[in-house]
Amino acid sequence: MATPSQTNCAGSRRHFLTACAAAALGAATTRPARAALSPSETETVMARLRTPNKHPSLVLAPSWQEGAYDALAVDCPFAFAHDGAFHLMHVGFDGIGYRTGIARSEDLIHWKKEGVILDRGPAGSVTEYNAALTWIVRDNDLYGPGTLKRVNGRFLGTYHAYPKPGYETGPAAIGLCWSDDLRHWTVEPPCLRASDADAGPWECGGLYKSCLVEHEGTFFMFYNAKTKAEPWVEQTGLAVSTDLKTWTRAAGNPLLPVGSKGAVDDVFCSDPAVVRVDGLWALFFYTLSSDGKARDSVALSKDLKTWQKSGEILVDVGAPGEVDARYAHKPSVITRDGRLCHFYCAVAPAPERAVGPHKTSETRGIAVAFS
Repeated sequence: MATPSQTNCAGSRRHFLTACAAAALGAATTRPARAALSPSETETVMARLRTPNKHPSLVLAPSWQEGAYDALAVDCPFAFAHDGAFHLMHVGFDGIGYRTGIARSEDLIHWKKEGVILDRGPAGSVTEYNAALTWIVRDNDLYGPGTLKRVNGRFLGTYHAYPKPGYETGPAAIGLCWSDDLRHWTVEPPCLRASDADAGPWECGGLYKSCLVEHEGTFFMFYNAKTKAEPWVEQTGLAVSTDLKTWTRAAGNPLLPVGSKGAVDDVFCSDPAVVRVDGLWALFFYTLSSDGKARDSVALSKDLKTWQKSGEILVDVGAPGEVDARYAHKPSVITRDGRLCHFYCAVAPAPERAVGPHKTSETRGIAVAFS
């Protein structure tokens, strides 16, 4: 069974980050120039998206308890407001696969875990080994209340699941799930797969995190995916639906391609989180560069389809000894009293640690930076 310290590059995204990022990449995608936002438009928005003030410690850490959903890692934050409190949905890794948990807070710093809300499914199901719920349809306004929106009277989330045990083993699929209370979810069959007839070469290696935005009656599913080649490239694309049944991939996919060789995003443009700010759309994402660093950035758009990268690193890796000394990536954003809170997955090297039969040589949890 694959674990964070045992998986090889062919099957492990985490190992790819640490061992394969420096390899030469002939597959970097280039695009012709698109209509740009004006410098004044860009700076006005960027001034509201910067979060230079890091909280020094993890706000959500692994439990290190054998059998717990978060035994080895806590990953993929999604922050929202509900019932008078803040909530942080997150994905735990227990050595077998992903399971989804939730935590509650009054101040966005001190969190109490409240357990698993989406667990692995029965044998033979799409979630047999992994159940990673990464997004719930929410109020689109970044500086709004940060609350969830009901769709047809229910909460609507998106999940992804890998077909084998281990750390992200095999090509994941993306699907929808529904809930009345945020604690019990009904999982639909996948709606997007790497094997779909209309899947492009950029996504044929497998799909990853999705972000679902409802705008004027249309659902926009942003997701990152990888190529089949080794070492692979991860980029972000879009599929659109008006009925949540039929999904049409955008003709221009990937809408957020990797940069040219030597850019901060020349390997990955991953884990989209899309919100609206000052009349524009902001797509927060994480970059991976060929220097092996994973960091959060943002792109801007007027129409959800044409994106302009800011070129800025919003959350950078920390110094040796800090909680994000290895990676500062996988963004989730929410505001409180006009102050932006940028949650991210922080990773730092650590002495090898065993939890039952599984081992890891890093600490992976959730951190936050503020405006």
